[in-house]
Amino acid sequence: MSLDTEKRHLAALLTAESSDYSRHMATAVTESLTDEAAWIKRAQCSDSSAFEALYRLHIDKVYGLCLRMTGNVAEAEDCTQEAFIQAWNQLSKFRGDSAFSTWLHRIAVNCVLGRMRKAIRERERILAVAENTLEPVATGDDDDLRDLSEAVGRLPEGARHVFVLNAVYGYSHDETAEMLGIAAGTSKAQLHRAKRLLAQQLKQQGFEA
Repeated sequence: MSLDTEKRHLAALLTAESSDYSRHMATAVTESLTDEAAWIKRAQCSDSSAFEALYRLHIDKVYGLCLRMTGNVAEAEDCTQEAFIQAWNQLSKFRGDSAFSTWLHRIAVNCVLGRMRKAIRERERILAVAENTLEPVATGDDDDLRDLSEAVGRLPEGARHVFVLNAVYGYSHDETAEMLGIAAGTSKAQLHRAKRLLAQQLKQQGFEA
C-alpha cells in the first residue's frame, strides 16, 4: 500500500461513520489495552490498521479535551481530526519518553491553540461572568453536570485551558505549563482564577459552596 493510499485510508477513517468493523475494533481495543505498545511499533512502520486501533483507543479522550478547550462541537471535531492526522505524520518522533496518551494530548492542545490564534473571535471570547444571566438550575445529576460544563465553557480562555488540563485531565502544573507554553506559576494562578470564577457562577445558579 502506497503512502498516499494509506493517507486516504486514514482520512476516511477519521471522517467515517460507525460500521460493523468499527464496532469490532472498539471492542478489541477495550479487551486489548496491553497491545498499545505493539500497535505503536506497527503504526510507526506505516501500518494504518495498527494506527486505527490506536485511534479507537484514544479518540474519546482527545475529543473530550478539544471540546472542553474550544467549547464548540464543530471546532472540537476539526481539532480532533487534525490532531490524529498530525499524530500519524509525526509518529516516527514518538520515542516513549512519556505515555502515548500524553503525547497525543500535547498535539491536540497545540491544534486547539493554533486554531484559536488564527480566529479573531476566539481572542475576544472572554465573557464578563458576573454579568451573565443564567437559566435556573434544574434538579438531577445530569442537569448538574451540564450546568458545570457550561460554567467551565464560560471561563476566560487561559483559565479554562489550565482548568481542563489540570483539574479535569490531571496533568501537573509543570506538564500543563509545558503544553500551553506558560510558566508553572502562571498555571497555578490561572487555576486559582478558574476555581474562583466557577464558584461565582455556580453560586449564581443556586449551588452552595
